[in-house]
Amino acid sequence: MFCFTHINIVTISVIPNPLFLLLQFWVVIRQLAEIQEQMFVTRYLISREAWEKKLNHVRIRKEDMNALVMNFLVTEGYAEAAEIFRLESGTELDMDLETIKDRTAVIHALKCGNVDDAIEKINDLNPEARYSSSFQILDTDPRLFFHLQQQKLIELIRHDRTEEALQFAQEELAPRGLENESFLEELERTVFLLAFKDVSNCPVRELLDESQRLKTASEANKAILTSQNHEKDPKLDRLVKMVIWAQNQLDVKAVYPRQNDLWSARLEDPAV
Repeated sequence: MFCFTHINIVTISVIPNPLFLLLQFWVVIRQLAEIQEQMFVTRYLISREAWEKKLNHVRIRKEDMNALVMNFLVTEGYAEAAEIFRLESGTELDMDLETIKDRTAVIHALKCGNVDDAIEKINDLNPEARYSSSFQILDTDPRLFFHLQQQKLIELIRHDRTEEALQFAQEELAPRGLENESFLEELERTVFLLAFKDVSNCPVRELLDESQRLKTASEANKAILTSQNHEKDPKLDRLVKMVIWAQNQLDVKAVYPRQNDLWSARLEDPAV
């Protein structure tokens, strides 16, 4: 089993258990194959005891699980946790640690609402572009740049800097909205926050939630990874989607202990 001895508990809480996901996936796939061969007419009932026996017969290599966890930590920008996990598990990083730290700094700045700092850090990832014909990330990703500017507008509104927010929206965001209809719609939703003294009554108040900062940080993270020729989504995310797909396929043919909550990986008794 992989080890999380010193990794921050908040970091651990966002990682689905790769062992149980892998076990469930392989058992579901094998069960689908068995049922297909036997051509059951009605849905086949599999007891919890029988299912757990199947799970126990599957062998997953520790190295494979550790690789999934490391990939998640690296892709999501948990630089410190990735380094600790490397020391504890012996799993090597698949990219330079300093590169991860630079990306983590961008994510942290956006999570804290420091948009200008995040933009500067993104541009610093490719500083030579300022003096050459190559392009920086924000030059080639207008949607990300708009969303960063939108987040800056949200932060101005959050801190009641109304006049500055209006000027910023008019000078920086409105011209981009005229070029792109979807940008204009997002700008109109954001500016709508200014119409309410008590934003708790605003229909778009969720723009001020932490989830909006996380959404912007995630978009920036994926853009940076893409620019560095890395996969933008963790392999664990794909494994979760594969488990969901496999269970949906088996649902048609059998009643069995499902993993409804894939993060806790708790088996639910089959409904008889």
